[in-house]
Amino acid sequence: MSNSTTAVPVRGERPPTVAPASPGPGRPPRNRAREWATRAPLMPALIFLIVVTQLPFVATLVISLFDWNSFRPDKREFAGLENYKTVASDAALRESILTTVLLTATVVIISVVLGLALALLLDRKFRGRGLVRTMLIAPFLLVPVASALLWKHALYNPEYGLFNGVLNWLGGPQPEWLSDMPLMAVEASLIWQWTPFMMLILLAGLQGRPLDMIEAARLDGAGNWQIFRFLTLPHLRRYLELGTLLGSIYIVQNFDAVFTLTRGGLDTANLPYTIYETFYNAHEYGLASAAGVLVVIGTIIIATFALRVVSSLFREEASRA
Repeated sequence: MSNSTTAVPVRGERPPTVAPASPGPGRPPRNRAREWATRAPLMPALIFLIVVTQLPFVATLVISLFDWNSFRPDKREFAGLENYKTVASDAALRESILTTVLLTATVVIISVVLGLALALLLDRKFRGRGLVRTMLIAPFLLVPVASALLWKHALYNPEYGLFNGVLNWLGGPQPEWLSDMPLMAVEASLIWQWTPFMMLILLAGLQGRPLDMIEAARLDGAGNWQIFRFLTLPHLRRYLELGTLLGSIYIVQNFDAVFTLTRGGLDTANLPYTIYETFYNAHEYGLASAAGVLVVIGTIIIATFALRVVSSLFREEASRA
């Protein structure tokens, strides 16, 4: 039998009032007016972001469902998913997807390896390190079109370019860089531009290494290679993943280098350039919009992994603090 008793209100008396539950120790009461006051300054930026990004994407999604050619504006009609089927079955688009994957993978892998080597170099103390760091960051600060024009005219030009000038001085061959090796030429310009980005991310990771563990390993007789393999590389794993994912997001959308260097010729047309050709030259608005939607979906998938890596980095840093 339970020992607890329940108070029964006497007739004519008001029932006891129950006090509202307190928010609990250590938790301040919620003030909705204050919350909205702190969020209100962000609303214009949120509205601007929606207008600039989401509304055009919705318009592109709607256009992708129509058979729409600007040369035949009166014959525009609803096509459903036919444009997406055409994109999936078009040989030129499939080839551009393969070129995009090959271009992105090559640029990202080589940029990460070179960025890691440069980050390890700049992590050491030497005279003029600040100047060297500034010079290495400079390619990433250039406008992409300016970078591509620099490689096209100052380096690749067969008559007055730097590469052929050096080869001529050494008595070597005089290749037509953009004609003989077009995809490698595009990849080289992008690697030069994106290696500093990878270097900055990995350098930030190197400067956050636990130095006490490294000193303890040196006292135990570990060499530089063992420290790099068993301490530095595992510590940089998240930073390597972050650089790879962010680089893939940007390079898969690259248009400037392909347009400026080769105009998409000689099997260098990636997916963004093919979309450009479909939209502006063939005037197939529906097909171009369908291909653009697929690119956006693929980019969102990559960005989701990138955000997860970033959040895991923040959690690791918070746990160390």
